[in-house]
Amino acid sequence: MDSIRQQRLRNQYLSKPSKKNPVDLLKSLVAIQAQDYAGAKWGLGQRATGADDKQIEQAISDGRILRLHVMRPTWHFVSAEDVRWLLQLTAPRVNAATSSHFRKAGLDDQILRRTNKAISKALSDGQQLTRAELHDAVARVGIEPGDSTRFGHILLRAELDALICSGARRDKQFTYALLAERAPQSRILERDEALSELALRYFSTRGPATVLDFVWWSGLKVAEAKRGIDINGKLLEKCSIDDKLFWFSPKKARANQPLASRVHLLPLYDEYFIGYKDRSAALHPKANQLKSDTSFVFDPPMVVDGRSVGVWERVLDKTSVKIKLHPFVRLTRIDKADFRGAAAKYAEFLGKDLELS
Repeated sequence: MDSIRQQRLRNQYLSKPSKKNPVDLLKSLVAIQAQDYAGAKWGLGQRATGADDKQIEQAISDGRILRLHVMRPTWHFVSAEDVRWLLQLTAPRVNAATSSHFRKAGLDDQILRRTNKAISKALSDGQQLTRAELHDAVARVGIEPGDSTRFGHILLRAELDALICSGARRDKQFTYALLAERAPQSRILERDEALSELALRYFSTRGPATVLDFVWWSGLKVAEAKRGIDINGKLLEKCSIDDKLFWFSPKKARANQPLASRVHLLPLYDEYFIGYKDRSAALHPKANQLKSDTSFVFDPPMVVDGRSVGVWERVLDKTSVKIKLHPFVRLTRIDKADFRGAAAKYAEFLGKDLELS
């Protein structure tokens, strides 16, 4: 398990951040879960040398990084270059997984075609509108937008149909824009080419990982996941660890070496945890006594040498960030010093003063 952790930390650019800019880094990762918007920016920031919150926010405002539902029925960051082929590959599976929710909300294909048309008209000519403004636009054409859940499904379908994506934030409000206007140069791939691309990038940046890990992360069927692996041929290799078959990129495999960065304050839903169905390699033995593994998906984890050792929280004001650490193991003097350094990096990323407790 030590080897798995070390390889994953390196391949995910955590033990040694990449020199790539945040957009190119995101392309390497394909997509990262962005349900926690601020946390997802930090997830990119700590993997890219010199990146800060303002730089990543600007890439989002410019449309080089988009936020929408893709792969699984949740928010992800994806580059404008990759958004179309990724939607084309995975949206049918998301639609299938959420079909009962659409029916429960009283939304059929005929209604959704009408809502898509109303949304498209409202966003034409470069308009970027908030959720509330689109809610009104749908109501004006005689369709009941309904409560937050029903209207959320209307917007979800428009995203899955490659109609809309994130616009630039208006103050602190999120907006939507037409995908065709935000990503006019987005690539389209044939199905086998898309399966190959997704599998290669996943196992290059998350490996060693199993087929079931890839299926969980991508939302693909097992047969589709295996097809993506097979197409890559010798670009991906496999090994058996504890009677499980793991796939990885031989180009990125490294002999065991000391980790350049051994301590991390990871955000909610970070790819180091959410990128795998089986997260046991990243759990400290004491974690099972205190929390289930899902708790480290829903609480920002403190990580030492690739294993969770606690959770952390932040409180922001205009000029400072207060960080509270809640370890469930006894930290060494070196651990404490390293976590102070990690907290300082996060404050620097935000451009704020640090208060650590």
